[in-house]
Amino acid sequence: MKRNSKTMFLTIALLALILPIIAMSQGRGGGGRGTAPAGNANPPTSPVTGNAVNGKALYYNYSCYGCHGFNGETGRAFVGNWSSNLATEDSFIKFLRARANVAPATPSTSMPNFAENTMSDRQAKDIYAYIRTFKSNAPPLENIPTLNEIVKSASRPYKP
Repeated sequence: MKRNSKTMFLTIALLALILPIIAMSQGRGGGGRGTAPAGNANPPTSPVTGNAVNGKALYYNYSCYGCHGFNGETGRAFVGNWSSNLATEDSFIKFLRARANVAPATPSTSMPNFAENTMSDRQAKDIYAYIRTFKSNAPPLENIPTLNEIVKSASRPYKP
């Protein structure tokens, strides 16, 4: 391969890796496989009655972090993409129960089922209280200099 065509190939390959990351970070979770439906960028403000300290332990014990990350921003992220399932404690519990009782899913491909005998309402409220403490740590895209340089370079016309 000539040097110019090799550079072009590497630029295209780099763009193929970076552009999906940019798209997902702008949507804060996207709408791809395994993500929640598009939601509100702002966190819910409904009242919380659960205990966030207990919820943190439960979040770890039930391995929620395995899919949602330690701060709700990775994997199947919801921070920055708050769905209606997270709008209130009641909607969160209904979401957990409906999945267990109405449409059980294979745990390896989507969220596990949480019937009442698996997770009590009190535990679900505690987890919800902990989830509500999550805040986005992602910087605005314009504050990532290296990313902006890559995008700027990639947007220039290719000149062999």
